[in-house]
Amino acid sequence: MTEREPATRSVEAAAVSVVVVTGLSGAGKSTALHALEDLGFFCIDNLPTVLAPNAVAVCEEGGITRIALGMDVRVRAFLGSMGRVLGELAGNAGSAPRSVQVLFLDASDESLLRRFGETRRPHPLSGDHDAARAGALAVLDGVQLERERLAPLRARADVVIDTTRLSVHELRRAVLDRFGPASGGAPRMLTRIVSFGFKYGAPVDADLVLDVRFLTNPYFIAELKALPGTDARVSSFVLGLPEAQEFLARTVELLSFVLPKYEREGKSYLTIAIGCTGGRHRSVAISEALSTALGPRARSTREGWMTVTHRDVVRGDASARDSDPGAPPPASRDEKP
Repeated sequence: MTEREPATRSVEAAAVSVVVVTGLSGAGKSTALHALEDLGFFCIDNLPTVLAPNAVAVCEEGGITRIALGMDVRVRAFLGSMGRVLGELAGNAGSAPRSVQVLFLDASDESLLRRFGETRRPHPLSGDHDAARAGALAVLDGVQLERERLAPLRARADVVIDTTRLSVHELRRAVLDRFGPASGGAPRMLTRIVSFGFKYGAPVDADLVLDVRFLTNPYFIAELKALPGTDARVSSFVLGLPEAQEFLARTVELLSFVLPKYEREGKSYLTIAIGCTGGRHRSVAISEALSTALGPRARSTREGWMTVTHRDVVRGDASARDSDPGAPPPASRDEKP
């Protein structure tokens, strides 16, 4: 398998981004954390407040640059030392500054009551001694007391999402819109183009599979048979076919439309598989041409994060592949693991 490395990437170290996820119990904190986790954040829920700055520092030392901390009213110390903790999370004089954002999830009392009724779980404040002394034993009492305690934190939040009328899917979309690639706050989606041979099976991780076996096969041309699709003579032959040019134009138009949509959904990578019979000629030439055609678009919208892999281009010579399609490929110094 041969692979061409992605286009230029930034060599600058990524700044550490910390998102503190908080809000009313039942408003969707777990859903928001799961969405951030899908975006590549290292998520820690209900971490004791005193440990938060140290936990972020340890993650930073380990090369983790995107961290989400789930904190709610059960972590009582966070409410009293909110300013100090957020300041420490942002970094001190001896460390590089970090980006710290507070995401607050809110909802109406009625919707919270309904959600607690559906899950049949007690409110977190039902076992709180201060809440019990204040008479907050019912769910509604707990919601109102929690709202009062969290009011200063809500006022300080960078992002407030009201989940009253949002489904879990709509909440996930809201989090992706705010912290995902489309917001500029996350790495852009990596697009991977893989050429392959259908006789060896389609890549199991392919998101999109395109079949180019309708193109004239260079295998049946004596002077091209033994050459790979990366050879200029094979590439010129394949790309010189009118139907190949029309296929490329239509495919580029399709991908230019769908790639931003996949990215908007929070996908961190997308695999496009291009297949022909043996994965040696047509699919290789088309994959290279498709990468070249998409390159300027990728650089402008996804920072050039694109790789091209030719999975089967070195799987034996032409005669061996025809005589025994299931035979394992011979060792090759050009093949990468």
